[in-house]
Amino acid sequence: MAAVQTARAGAGDGLAGKYLTFRLGSGRYGVGVLHVREIIRPTGFTPTPGMPAYMLGVINLRGRIIPVADLRQRFAMEAAEKLDHACIIVVELGAAHGPRLTMGLRVDAVDEVLNVGADEVQEPPNFGIACETQHLLGMAKSKGLVTTLLDLDQLLGGEELAAIRSSQPVG
Repeated sequence: MAAVQTARAGAGDGLAGKYLTFRLGSGRYGVGVLHVREIIRPTGFTPTPGMPAYMLGVINLRGRIIPVADLRQRFAMEAAEKLDHACIIVVELGAAHGPRLTMGLRVDAVDEVLNVGADEVQEPPNFGIACETQHLLGMAKSKGLVTTLLDLDQLLGGEELAAIRSSQPVG
């Protein structure tokens, strides 16, 4: 029993730090603040052919064209009826698959920056069925809430990142 507790306690050691938390439906998620560049209000999207369904298209962010993904669609959630507090979190990701990629992630609402201690993080649970979990870093228990910590570099697979990169102009 002590060995199991030690293994779980060690799981959060590399995951301690600051996370920007946001909501998708009733779920609370977090991404490392070092990935976050800015938070903007949603704007008009220009569709890009050949992209996965969850890619809303691209936006012009101060002269730079960036792709935007809808995380609700990425996680196969139903579309929200009202998105009064929706935001686009502009992030950098993809270092494991080549140069950094700047993109937007549309979420229902941004909550706060949460400081997560190593003792507050556990490995993602075993769901008992085959499901996609490679993008889950862990589950943080803080302030009486559970926050799912996301690995942005795993959120989109290598092939998807390559497709998004090929749709962006060089420069």
